[in-house]
Amino acid sequence: MFDFLKRQFRKVIQWENVDPEVIVWKYPLEDREEFMRNSELVVREGQRAMFIKEGQLADVFDPGTYKLDDIKNIPILTALYNWKYAWESPYTGDIYFISTKQFIDQKWGTRNPVMMRDKDFGMIRFRAYGTYTFSVARPTTAMTELFGSTDSLKVADVSNQFKSIVCSTLSNVVAESKIAALDLAANYDDLSRAALEKLKIYFDNYGIEVKNFYIENISLPEEVEKMLDKRTNVGIMSDSMQGYAQMETLGAIRDAAKNPGGLASAGIGLGAGLGMGKIFADNMGGTPVTGSKTFIKCSKCGAKVEEDAKFCPECGQKMEEEDGEPCPKCGANVPAGAKFCPECGQAMQVVCSKCGAKLKAGAKFCPECGNKL
Repeated sequence: MFDFLKRQFRKVIQWENVDPEVIVWKYPLEDREEFMRNSELVVREGQRAMFIKEGQLADVFDPGTYKLDDIKNIPILTALYNWKYAWESPYTGDIYFISTKQFIDQKWGTRNPVMMRDKDFGMIRFRAYGTYTFSVARPTTAMTELFGSTDSLKVADVSNQFKSIVCSTLSNVVAESKIAALDLAANYDDLSRAALEKLKIYFDNYGIEVKNFYIENISLPEEVEKMLDKRTNVGIMSDSMQGYAQMETLGAIRDAAKNPGGLASAGIGLGAGLGMGKIFADNMGGTPVTGSKTFIKCSKCGAKVEEDAKFCPECGQKMEEEDGEPCPKCGANVPAGAKFCPECGQAMQVVCSKCGAKLKAGAKFCPECGNKL
């Protein structure tokens, strides 16, 4: 009899939540326990309470204290179950408490690398991680879509599902933004805001509101990061592809020199040494290179002149051709293979009168028979 009376005259129904990770908690009822008219419902700040009757939502209570013998407090229950007469019969449904506080510092991160198309590097992969904050905005939707009739729901129970939504959304946002991989770090705030707007739509289907979303880091594969480092070094050395080639050659020579047999054991020997010398000659002033044009020095004033220029733009000095030989009569440069000087008409070849050998103009003796010309 005492146990029966105890069940019939419960005074206070409340949730003293001590676990910050609990989202939903079902008020425990002992066997055949019932709520009668003198029961008092206490809903604390950061909570909502829901009455469920036979699996159907009856009412939702905001923070406050409610006397269950006041039918004005529960009009839906009154309409559904005729509670104005029901106080002679106990209420035997379920009561759920929902935490509406913000669940902060929720970690997210990509489990596997995400593919993206980059204008500089083509198809690359990236990883990302950060945090977000959420809260229950619509308890009735959350009950339908998330916890149903479970006795308790914790953050860990929905964490994997939420992380999947976050990572999928971020991948789409990064792809749609078409931001170059080199510029991702400078656009974390913009990407976070764009992702947050989409996440609000997706999470609203669960009755959840995403309060904020942060990207802490987006990292690229190690090989891409190494390429970025090389590009930075190239930018320091030169703005042209020749600078990159020089850096690669120097790196190969340096690595080969570390071998026990030095350069020769690496199979590059003299060729590498000549390439090395050309690199230093080019950079130390032998043939200055700017962009895609090649320059040479004027022999008179030292100014830089384009390789195919015929006269120096600074002093007017006629530039010598790289190929050919001087005319023995007027001294003009004659292109290789020409039979006559284009300036004075002097023949560039003579024939030995004794043996018929063809000789260069200006020769004094025939190198074949020794005949004096």
